[in-house]
Amino acid sequence: MIRSLTPSVLALALAVAAAGCGSESDSEAGAPPTSASIACDGSGQLLGAGSTAQGNAIDLWKTTYGSACPHVTVNYGGGGSGAGVQQFNTGKVAFAGTDAALAPAEVDASKQVCTGGRGIDLPMVGGLISIVFNISGVDKLVLDGPTTAKIFDSQITTWNDPAIVALNPGTALPDAPIQAIHRADDSGTTANLTAYFAAASNGAWANPAGKSWTGRGGQSANGSAGVAAQVKQVDNAIGYVELSFAQTSKLKSAAIDTGAAAPVDATAANAATTLAKAQITGTDGDLTLSLDYATKDANAYPLVLVTYEVVCDKGNKPSTLPALKSFLAYTSSDTGQQAIAPIGYVPLPQELTSKVQTAVAGLA
Repeated sequence: MIRSLTPSVLALALAVAAAGCGSESDSEAGAPPTSASIACDGSGQLLGAGSTAQGNAIDLWKTTYGSACPHVTVNYGGGGSGAGVQQFNTGKVAFAGTDAALAPAEVDASKQVCTGGRGIDLPMVGGLISIVFNISGVDKLVLDGPTTAKIFDSQITTWNDPAIVALNPGTALPDAPIQAIHRADDSGTTANLTAYFAAASNGAWANPAGKSWTGRGGQSANGSAGVAAQVKQVDNAIGYVELSFAQTSKLKSAAIDTGAAAPVDATAANAATTLAKAQITGTDGDLTLSLDYATKDANAYPLVLVTYEVVCDKGNKPSTLPALKSFLAYTSSDTGQQAIAPIGYVPLPQELTSKVQTAVAGLA
């Protein structure tokens, strides 16, 4: 288990503070990530699919890796966590990205393609879910668990509802219908959001938590990019996306009233505070984490997520295993983790990534 990681939190806070609120374009304007520490191996195509939340991170990583290792081409298709796991369990990709750890039935299914082994979850991309909004004249918004759950379940339908007004004294909220936008595809981001609702809404969210959207009403869009685009285009809209997409689309993010002394802003440093206290609950090489969505710690943003790369612990295809281990060794390295900080992600604590690197080295 991960305990007493205060030095890691400090290191992460310093890293993201140096990066500021940089967007994808900010990263491109600076020096490119170094590829000097990448140990290349294998050749041909390395295929992955799944989580769109990690899409911007994978794009950066595969570009850097490809420059250092020209004999390997990494191709990653989005489609959402559910689609990625499905493709992995039918042998179509060497790894899948998912923002929700494998369910027991998915682990059982993986044994059909992982000869002599099974699929395991390796934490790779730390992030947070921004509650993004587009309200004319409103630059700052505070929400809490019950209010946010009611908005996305169509229990609160106008921006000047008393519950929202009470959280935002002095803010001129319009008497306008709320346009709530959720994911249309099965999504680990949705799974994390609804897990937060289950933990922090005081019963306001009575729907199942999971990858499939079960809330009432609202509009839908495919992928993190689709939700971000819809929120940006639709007046009085609200949605949920990984921070990287909020920054890239220049969308405003709500602060969350967790019960701490002050509302917590959606920043990578605040997410790092929460992620550093995650507990490993996986066994036998699986590194699934338990996240505290109901945290009330100071400067701890509760709506965090971890994207896992799903791989076979044993039974990987010999043709792709060397490249798979090489690529994941880079992405889990300190160099790889720090490279994605400027584009809105949260480098994972070194105590955790060291375990990931050990697992990657042992893949067979």
